[in-house]
Amino acid sequence: MATEVVEVVRNKKKGTRRKGSLPKLVCFHPVVDGPRFDRGVPEIEYGEETGPTHLVVMVNGIIGRAGDLRFAAKKLVKRFPNDIIVHRSRCNSNTKTFHGVDVMGTRLANEVQSVIKDHTEFTKISFVAHSLGGLVARYAVAKLYHKNQSTETATSKEEGGTGRIAGLEAMNFVTFATPHLGSKWHRQVPLLCGSLYLEKVLSRSSRLLGNTGKHLCLTDKDENGKPLLCRMVKDSEDIKFISSLRAFKRRVVYSNAHFDLIVGWKSSSIRRQNEIPERKDFKPISDRYPHIVNLDISEGVPISEESNDMEEAMIQGLSTLSWERVDVSFLRSIQRFNAHNTILVKTRYLSWHGSDVIKHMIDHLMK
Repeated sequence: MATEVVEVVRNKKKGTRRKGSLPKLVCFHPVVDGPRFDRGVPEIEYGEETGPTHLVVMVNGIIGRAGDLRFAAKKLVKRFPNDIIVHRSRCNSNTKTFHGVDVMGTRLANEVQSVIKDHTEFTKISFVAHSLGGLVARYAVAKLYHKNQSTETATSKEEGGTGRIAGLEAMNFVTFATPHLGSKWHRQVPLLCGSLYLEKVLSRSSRLLGNTGKHLCLTDKDENGKPLLCRMVKDSEDIKFISSLRAFKRRVVYSNAHFDLIVGWKSSSIRRQNEIPERKDFKPISDRYPHIVNLDISEGVPISEESNDMEEAMIQGLSTLSWERVDVSFLRSIQRFNAHNTILVKTRYLSWHGSDVIKHMIDHLMK
């Protein structure tokens, strides 16, 4: 990959800094962090025609930052140093995550386009997002979606629709503990212990989180009275929310079955209450993934009759696509009360028990 990078080295004894220019045709750290390459990953040498062509975009959650995704990014690069470049998004961090799903999604789309413009060797793209970042990524890919003119529209049964994302082949769309159904209904925010009173208080105080809070609690409305998350389960003339997701070859949701105090299991796994698996039947699927307790692959189901209930309407819309659902449980982990962050190893020393979940994601990302 043709690029020129300046390495900065600190002299520990003298406390001085010296600069040196590395030769071109070198990918110095294949983790893209904003406009520059991330540090801390071993230097790898590539020829122009053999460099990574698969861009993986990672998106943080609410009040998060690019550093939250560092562990997963480094593991990805270590496994596939010659195949992928990871970009940890920086455009929506800290209080910027209060600006609303639509504003953040537009910013992310612009950021991705900027990265692709600087790296013309990319041919494939994947998204990996945590928590609120999953909703932001859904909005962004809809903004980046372009339908292939040479083919007809894909049906809901087709894997990997006919469109492209930012001109690239769409591979994986992966979310971890994302509130796909919002945070409005009973037990969707487990921290509130199922109290209807506390849930009403949360809904009324959602404005404290800016437009993002309104979007999550579905208290925002457009000219037709529909909240943004309800609009994000259908295609419109202006933006193709479902067609853009269908363009991906795989759509995967990782969900906490226990102790996620922020995002409910139904919301993160896109299920109805009667579709939730029985927890008593859970056991690790293998010794390699001790915290993954259930795998469920569903096919897309056409909508026979639209529901007037907002939650059911969102499930219907998203269920027209096929999904791989991966249920995670930290029930016996000392880090179980931090399950929302542990699932993606947000902080290495406080949530490292989720490393097997990251391993599972990586094992299946390039298949």
